[in-house]
Amino acid sequence: MRMIVVGTAATAVLISGCTGSISRSTPAQPTSPRPSAAPTTASALELEHAYEKVIQDVLPSIVQINTRAGLGSGIVYDTAGHIVTNAHVVGEATQMEVTPATGGAARKARLVSSFQAGDLAVIKVANPRGLTPATFGDSAKARVGQIVLAMGNPLGFSGSVTNGIVSAVGRTISEPQSDSGGTVATIANAIQTSAAINPGNSGGALVDMSGRVIGIPTLTATDPELGSGTAPGIGFAIPSNTATDIAAQIVKDGKVSNSRKAALGILGRTVIGRGGDEAGVGVVRVTRGKSAANAGIEEGDVILSINGTDTPSMAALSEVLATLKPGDRTKVEVLKQDGSTVTVNVTLTELTA
Repeated sequence: MRMIVVGTAATAVLISGCTGSISRSTPAQPTSPRPSAAPTTASALELEHAYEKVIQDVLPSIVQINTRAGLGSGIVYDTAGHIVTNAHVVGEATQMEVTPATGGAARKARLVSSFQAGDLAVIKVANPRGLTPATFGDSAKARVGQIVLAMGNPLGFSGSVTNGIVSAVGRTISEPQSDSGGTVATIANAIQTSAAINPGNSGGALVDMSGRVIGIPTLTATDPELGSGTAPGIGFAIPSNTATDIAAQIVKDGKVSNSRKAALGILGRTVIGRGGDEAGVGVVRVTRGKSAANAGIEEGDVILSINGTDTPSMAALSEVLATLKPGDRTKVEVLKQDGSTVTVNVTLTELTA
């Protein structure tokens, strides 16, 4: 079982530790010690200088965002003063203050648009003078083992940098469920990283050693055995290709005109069974003329699976939909209000912003 939650809060992931035993052959006879190679000081200095250069190049593109509800990070998108960040950093705020991570006076900013389904938002500062747009890379080229730096304002420590590697690519993760059982956002093709991500890092930059932003740190993991404590070295970032696609639409049109996300056309919530376990997605509302309505799915029905994959919760349903595209035909298993179970064919529509 896996649960993911936002980086300004924690993410939950069930993790089991393991230890390995090493089998050894019969010990060899002692031999004279061989001289060890001298530390490669030159290589270490080269790597150190590479870190310094990336930080010097990218940190001027990172800002701290303060709202009445809290703080987070953002990345300068263009010379006009647009800044891309997480939707959960902005929250309900339409006005906020932005401070460069490298120091300086706070500047007034306003919300341009927020795309909750992808946890992305664009804000715009009134005075963009001196702000340096970041260089965005191709997140599709991210490699497991690649060195990355996470830049942001964790716990309000402005301009902080942590390092790590790309631990995995192509993750599909869901943010925490609300009290009503709905899902805040689902992120497809997320980049998993070992770089430390803490509250306040959300909306910042995951950067490669060429100084290109390849992701936006958004989520961290927590180990249930530690209660609310984070699981070190497990963080997730929205891929830069997704972030720049959404940001470009918002800058151009003031909204997201093409989410590129598949949808069923329902408002749903997680249903809890008699044993206390998640049992499916209850249909609270059906949008007329959309996928579910056209297939005969009704309010009060419970969605049990899509294409044979169980959907015991809104998070699970969102993760399945994240692997599909608008226009795809799917088989949806539904528990009807009379207790019967039917499977209907649904042509998915596009998720609207």
